[in-house]
Parts: sequence; structure tokens; C-alpha cells
Amino acid sequence: MSEQRYEQARFAAWLGIFGNIFLVALKGVVGWLSGSKALMADAANSASDVAGSVAVLIGLKAANKPPDEDHPYGHGKAESVTAIIVSVLLLLVGLEIGISSIKTIFKGVEASPEMFALVAVAVAIVVKECLFQYNIRLGRKISSQALIASAWDHRTDVLSSIAVFLGVGGAVLGDYLGHTWLYYADPAAGLFVAVLVLRVGYKLVKESIHNAIDHVLHKEDTEDMLETAQRIKGVIVVNELRAREHGHYVIVDIKICVNPRITVMEGHEIGKVVKQQLLRRFSHVSDVMIHVNPYDPGYPYKNNVDSDPAEHPNLLH
Repeated sequence: MSEQRYEQARFAAWLGIFGNIFLVALKGVVGWLSGSKALMADAANSASDVAGSVAVLIGLKAANKPPDEDHPYGHGKAESVTAIIVSVLLLLVGLEIGISSIKTIFKGVEASPEMFALVAVAVAIVVKECLFQYNIRLGRKISSQALIASAWDHRTDVLSSIAVFLGVGGAVLGDYLGHTWLYYADPAAGLFVAVLVLRVGYKLVKESIHNAIDHVLHKEDTEDMLETAQRIKGVIVVNELRAREHGHYVIVDIKICVNPRITVMEGHEIGKVVKQQLLRRFSHVSDVMIHVNPYDPGYPYKNNVDSDPAEHPNLLH
């Protein structure tokens, strides 16, 4: 992870931490004073976001560490592990909110929340939508799985806060109209929030686990890399190219064929140029493993670029 990328991601994580701390205090105090179960549940959801943002920050710091003896390919997967932690927190909070809401419904609701609870929910919706837009755009820009997971966590909070707004609004309307059965709209909104949180949490856990496991990119995603390597002077053919994701970056394994009559040093230089070109052109590629093989002399040599044969007497061009 580059220093600039790390600084941008760290700022986004800190922004999420302070934003969620503000919302926890706002929702918790207003929810308690107004008697809104849904708003209290939403406060618990925001509290999990604080822990999630801290986890993102720790993961980003770990991913920024340089390769070492135990991690020769770097610490990029720390972000994937962090994304899993955030997702599991979502599942736990969703389960707790759901249980609390069900208990409230069965116990019975005797009064509606106060009107000012709606103002707190509206503020929460605006703040969370701003955090979502910032995190999702930055996460896609710098290819950070942890930030993208955190962004969708914010979007879940927007949807849950809208549900809370409708639930609190319905209960307040019931008090105004004298329909006490509408009081149940408040805990019902809390239950809806729980289902929504559980659904998104499950989806993020599934995606995060998939990203944490090494998997090879599809052929269409590596065609440009293959063409770039094939155009390098001295490369007769590319036998194989595999690119596997490792956290937020990609590691490439490539086998190239060169003229069997050139020296080992010349073959090494050709492989070095291939590696440099792939690293220079594709910013998401962090390392390239080159295997230089002799081209089978039993087949006609392939000219893939136009050059003067006298200029490179030991090459195939």
C-alpha cells in the first residue's frame, strides 16, 4: 500500500469513527429521553460501527507494513480480515437488535416516542449518507476492501435510519390520532433494522471470505497483461500468465519463451524488462514472478515486433 493510499484510507477511517461516536451519543440520548426502542436499537448499530471503523483502521495499518520474512508478499490480506471482522460485528448487532425488538413487541407498548426523536433520526440519515458516499468513492478509487465494506455498513445505517424514521413517525401519528396499535410501529421498525443488518452482514461476510482466499483472475481480466508481455522485445511467446489477488493488489506469475541461443544474462534481462513493464503499466500489480524458458527450436520462430536483426544479433527479432 502506497503512503498516499494509506493516508487517504486512514483519514476515512477516523472520519467514520468520529461520525459514529457523534451518532451513538445523539441516538442514545434522544432514544432514551423520547422512549424510542427503534432509535435505541439504531444507536447500538452505530456503536458497532465505531468498533468496525477501529477494526478498519487497524487493518489498514497492518496492510501498510512492508514485506518481511514471514510475509514475503506483504500484508495486503489484513484488509480482507478486517472486512470479515466488520461483517461479523454487523451480524452480532443485528441479532441483538432483533431479539430486543421481539421482546418489546411481546411485552406490549404503552406509549409512543416523543416528536423530537424524528429530528435526531433525520440528522443521522444525512450524516450516514455523507459517510457512505465518501467511503465508497474512496474505497473504489484506491481498491480498499475494508473501506468498501465500511461504506456499505454506512449505507445499511441509512436504510435502517429511514426505517426508524417511519417507525417513530407511525407511533407518533398513532398518538396524535388516538390509535394505540400504531405504537407497535416503533419496535417493528427496530425488528426491520435487525433483518436489514443481518442481511447485509451475511452478504459482506460471504464476500470478505471470498476475497481473503487466493483466487486467479479471469482470462478477460489478464488479456492486457498478456499483450503487454508479448510485445516486449525478446519475448517469442508467453506460455502462461496467471494473476492472483492478494488483498487489494495482484501478484502475477508468467512464463515466457526466449531464443534458446542467447545467453543466460540476455534471457534474464528480457525477463527483467517484462517485469518492469507490468509493474509500471498496471498499478494494482505488486509483484511479478518471471519464468524464462527456451523456445522449442523445432518450431518456426515468431517475430512479434519489427526490428533490425543486426541490431540484436543474439535475439530472435
